[in-house]
Amino acid sequence: MARGVGKTTLLLQKIQKEYARSSEALYISLDHIWFATHSLIDLVDGFTKAGGKVLFIDEVHKYPTWSVEIKNIYDFYPELKVVFTGSSMLEILNARADLSRRALIYEMQGLSFREYLNVVTGNEFPTLSLETILKDHANQSSDITQIIKPLKYFSEYLRNGYYPFFKDFKELYPVQVRAIVNLIIEIELPLLRKVDIAYSGKIKQLLSIIADAVPFAPNVSSLSRKIGINRQTLLAYLHYLEESRLTKSINRETQGVSLLQKPEKLFLENTNLSYALGNNVDVGNLRETFFLNQLSYKHQVNYPDSFDFLVDQKYFFEIGGKEKKVSIQEDKRTYVAADEIEIGFGNKIPLWLFGFLY
Repeated sequence: MARGVGKTTLLLQKIQKEYARSSEALYISLDHIWFATHSLIDLVDGFTKAGGKVLFIDEVHKYPTWSVEIKNIYDFYPELKVVFTGSSMLEILNARADLSRRALIYEMQGLSFREYLNVVTGNEFPTLSLETILKDHANQSSDITQIIKPLKYFSEYLRNGYYPFFKDFKELYPVQVRAIVNLIIEIELPLLRKVDIAYSGKIKQLLSIIADAVPFAPNVSSLSRKIGINRQTLLAYLHYLEESRLTKSINRETQGVSLLQKPEKLFLENTNLSYALGNNVDVGNLRETFFLNQLSYKHQVNYPDSFDFLVDQKYFFEIGGKEKKVSIQEDKRTYVAADEIEIGFGNKIPLWLFGFLY
C-alpha cells in the first residue's frame, strides 16, 4: 500500500466499530520498541492462549522477518485471523512469494475527489460506476451541484486533497508529501531495489521534470542524457518508481510490460505529487494525471493511437478545458472529460465527475 493513504486510521476505525468491547481482538504496531527484544510469534502464542481470535498488525515493513512469521502464523495458528498493513509497496511486493495462497493483498488508494468532498463538506455522496457516468452524467452532476459547488473544491483537491493527512498538516502538507517521497527515494529504493543512493538527486530531478512537462511521452535517450543516467538504468528506475506508487505509466499493450520497456506516456501517481515536486505544473498534465489516477484504480487504461486515453479497451477519451471538443465517431465510443464545467452535455462530461468512481 502506498504511504500516507490512511491505513492505520482505517484499522483503528475497524477495531472501534466491531471489537471495541472485545478482548478477542488486538492491535499492534511492529515499529514498537517491544519488538526489539520479542518476536511476533511469541506475542501470537500468548495471545491465542489467552483466547485471542483477531490480530491487527500495523507497519509490518518495520519488522525484518514479518512475511516469514506471518506465513508461520497462518500454518500453525489456523484459528487466528490476521489483518496486516504495510506502507512500503516494495516490501509488500517482495513478500508476495512468502504469502502466496495464504493472504489476500489489497492496495489502498488515496482519497478520491468524492471521498475528499465527503470529508470537507460532511456529505455522503455515493460512488458512481463508469457506465452511469457515461450514460447519465448530466443528471448525476446536476444532482450533485444542487448540494455543493464541486468546482469550488476541485482545485484544492488537486493540490492538497489526495492524502488524508491534509486535515492535520494544513499549510505544511506539501512538506509532508515531499518527506514521503524522500523516504522512498533515499531509503526504500536503495535498500530494496539496490538503487545507488548517489542517484537520489537525479531521481528527484526526474520527478520534477515529469510534473512540469506537457503530458509526457518520454524520449528516454534524451532524458537519460539530461539527468545523467544511462538509458537502461533509467528504464529500470522508472519501473521502480511505478512500483513505489510515485509514478504511473500507460502503454499500448494491455499485458506483458517488461522492466526495460519504454512507457508511452508517463505521469506522477497523483496531482498532489505534481504540486509538491513541480516548479511550474502544466495544467494539461494535471488534468490527465487526475483522470488516470481516478480511472486506473478500477479500470484498465491504455494509450491509443489517437485520443488521450483508452479505457477498458472500448472507451476513448480526450481531456481538456471547457472549450475542448471531439466528434462522435460511429466506430468508437468517444468522450471529452472537460475541466471548468459543472454539467456536461452529450459526450462532454465534467472532469471532476470522474472523481466519483470510488
